[in-house]
Amino acid sequence: MRRHWTLFTTASRYALIGHARNRFAMLLVVVYIPVWIVLAYVTIPDRPAPFRLRATGQVLSPPGNHLTQITGALNAVTLIAGFMMFAATFTGGAFDRRLAMAGYPRFHLVLAKLSALTLVCAAIAAYATAAAGFAWSPRQPLMLGAALFCAALTYGALGVVFGSVLGREVEGMFAILMISILDVALQNPLSSSGSDSAVVHFLPSYGAVQASMSAAFSTASVAQGLAIQLLWLGCAAFAAFLVFRRRTRDALRPLRKRRAPDHPAP
Repeated sequence: MRRHWTLFTTASRYALIGHARNRFAMLLVVVYIPVWIVLAYVTIPDRPAPFRLRATGQVLSPPGNHLTQITGALNAVTLIAGFMMFAATFTGGAFDRRLAMAGYPRFHLVLAKLSALTLVCAAIAAYATAAAGFAWSPRQPLMLGAALFCAALTYGALGVVFGSVLGREVEGMFAILMISILDVALQNPLSSSGSDSAVVHFLPSYGAVQASMSAAFSTASVAQGLAIQLLWLGCAAFAAFLVFRRRTRDALRPLRKRRAPDHPAP
């Protein structure tokens, strides 16, 4: 048991050090989240923006700037979590392969990366929730934080997938950026007339958007939205595990046993 704990803590330390060295991501967390949320509050008109929440069927009419703050917080946490996990996976791929080929258990490597991802996403979600509620109080701040946390985890897992399958850094950054922007923008009632469309059900952060809107502007249950987001999270995490396992597999093919001849050579 002690050996397993040592392997896990060692791998976790390397994972957290890798995130801490990503200074640009740290700058995004500290500066980008509050700046984006404050700009949305100041520049967007506070006129009511009625829309129907598909998860509960309620018609909500929050101020437009409050609504944009929530979608902005979702966009920020998904971008940052996706960027951080992509960068960590892309730059640390060779190191992970060497560890696996040297006999380091892949289970401990995966568990350490998931633990580091969880800690990073929890910090980002808590920070974004506090920034969004600076000027006004969400109805259910804990549930809002949970929705942001699940969205960040989902994009973090997608970052692992992109970091494992894409060959160049610019490709992964562009993929995460475009998916996150389209994902959240299509679900924002202020920017998209199709936010009530059935197509948005298939977007990666649909459950988190539904849960966060309900948590921010009503006292209704957010269980359905969180359940949908957890389903997306499970699929993304499973895909991340598969590509990580494939990437760290032993590159040396096992030697085939030579078949002994039936009759000795003359």
